Amino acid sequence: MTHHTHAETRKTTTMEPGALDGLTVLDLTTVVMGPYATAMLGDLGAEVIKIESLDGDMSRKIGASRSPGMTALTMNLQRNKQSLALDLKSVDGREVLERLVAQADVVVTNLRPRSRKSLGLTYERLRQIRPDLILCTAQAYAEASERRDYPAYDDMVQAASGAAALAGRIDGSPRYAPYVVADKVSGLHIVIGILAAVAHRHSTGEGQHVEVPMVDTMIHFNLVEHFGGHTFDPPAGDFGWSRVLVPERTPYRTKDGFVCILPYSDANWSDFFEAAGLGHLAADVRFSDVASRHKHMGDLLAQVHTRTPQRTTEEWLELCRGRNIPAAALLELGNVIDDDYVREQRIVTAQEHPTEGAYFSTISPLRLSASPVRLRRHAPALGEDTVALLKRASYADDEVRALLGAGVVRAASDPPETNVEEAAR
Repeated sequence: MTHHTHAETRKTTTMEPGALDGLTVLDLTTVVMGPYATAMLGDLGAEVIKIESLDGDMSRKIGASRSPGMTALTMNLQRNKQSLALDLKSVDGREVLERLVAQADVVVTNLRPRSRKSLGLTYERLRQIRPDLILCTAQAYAEASERRDYPAYDDMVQAASGAAALAGRIDGSPRYAPYVVADKVSGLHIVIGILAAVAHRHSTGEGQHVEVPMVDTMIHFNLVEHFGGHTFDPPAGDFGWSRVLVPERTPYRTKDGFVCILPYSDANWSDFFEAAGLGHLAADVRFSDVASRHKHMGDLLAQVHTRTPQRTTEEWLELCRGRNIPAAALLELGNVIDDDYVREQRIVTAQEHPTEGAYFSTISPLRLSASPVRLRRHAPALGEDTVALLKRASYADDEVRALLGAGVVRAASDPPETNVEEAAR
């Protein structure tokens, strides 16, 4: 293994300009959804200030780590951010936050409305501090609903949005996706909403409140293909996209593993039937056009499953690629860093963290020709930037010491009285 000496390995401390250079984001989010969104904003060049509790984001305690508080989740979700550890429940803590709000363009939080109100994080209050502020809030249900203060995590949102039940249409067993799909889809919508609000402010000078209800977001996401005939009133057909709701829709077993083969057009299927020794199916009316194939997809895929064990994975890939039929080998995520394409495209890059050592970074895969995404800052330790940010918010040295001493804020390493200036640099 030589990945740690990859050309991308470097210490990253400089702030290189990006598409969102000059935009300051206060990140009051936790776990995955919000941090995933704000990390992308940081990748795009925004200055992201992560406001954490004195104990740190929950993700600092989940999963593998080399040292306390610097987990795998933290390394990737808190990249391109600064960390200020703050007790928001204290009067002095809320004053610190308000000073930071006055200097910010965007505030993002996934606190529930009730909690936001108690902390003074309503749009009405924040716009008094910064009239053109953009506030983005994300929680389980819409703020205007009776469910606005219901707690939410990914599994609950998958259930409440219909995502978990979709699997039950395949084999009668509802289940959750094996990844936090609701968190990440909602996180993407946070980014979209903020970018739209930034564009609006650029043209009008006005800030606004952007709301991303997770359940609403996932219902919208799920209905794109599955609303089907129920799009019409009365229904003009069945609910659900039949192609993906059959138990036979799985990777095909081959002589030495598995493969994905996905003929799509009429020409694809005609070519595949001939090459796979299934020529007799070309004349089968169940498979003669796209509508018929979708209606009988389970039967069609079952026929393919009978043939694929006769060749190796590579033989199937060569057969399909020679005929322009979509096909792919299965990527085992545990071996992702060894994949030729992943390494060639630098989807995952080897990096060197100042305290955690060698690690792999997965920044945004967006390709922007004029303002490319960058890893500008490695994930900070809890409170690593507390003193510097307080100084920037016009706190004097003695005030910084007082806040540290009172436990209103926490620094990664609380500096002694004579070193406040040094810690602020």
